[in-house]
Amino acid sequence: MSEPVARPERMRRQARFMRLINVPMRLLLRLPFATPLSGQLMLLSFTGRKTGKRYLQPVSYVQDGDTLLTPGGGKWKLNLREDQPIQIRLKGRTVPARPELVKDVDEVERLLRRMAAINPRVTAFVPVTGPDGQIDRGRVETAVGYGFRIIRWRLEEESGRTSPATRRPTS
Repeated sequence: MSEPVARPERMRRQARFMRLINVPMRLLLRLPFATPLSGQLMLLSFTGRKTGKRYLQPVSYVQDGDTLLTPGGGKWKLNLREDQPIQIRLKGRTVPARPELVKDVDEVERLLRRMAAINPRVTAFVPVTGPDGQIDRGRVETAVGYGFRIIRWRLEEESGRTSPATRRPTS
């Protein structure tokens, strides 16, 4: 049996930085009004699959029509189930959203290109760009092989119906 591959030092440093920065981000994203940060970050509220522990996870997103797209490279995504909506804090409001974990390489690549077109800073946190700064298909394939996903969020109304992301969510 082979040893697990250690993450590169750059990724370990980035993970430590994100754990540190997530503390104040949780506080800011819980505010009852939209902030400049809430246009690019949202706060997920979910329960751990095995532990039952409640988590608050800040994540970046881009709006693409009536859905929200989030890069899912961390372990937090393992707690998401496509058949169960979770609560997200979006622009100062709490709204239920249903995740779809996209793992098809072609669709992941297409969505990453779409996300980068909307917000070019997305590629700074997703290690799939080549030396030319463009999304590299080989790196996308490798990332997906290691569990990277794009999470496509569909906002839901309280009745359980899907609502457009462009509509102002209700509390």
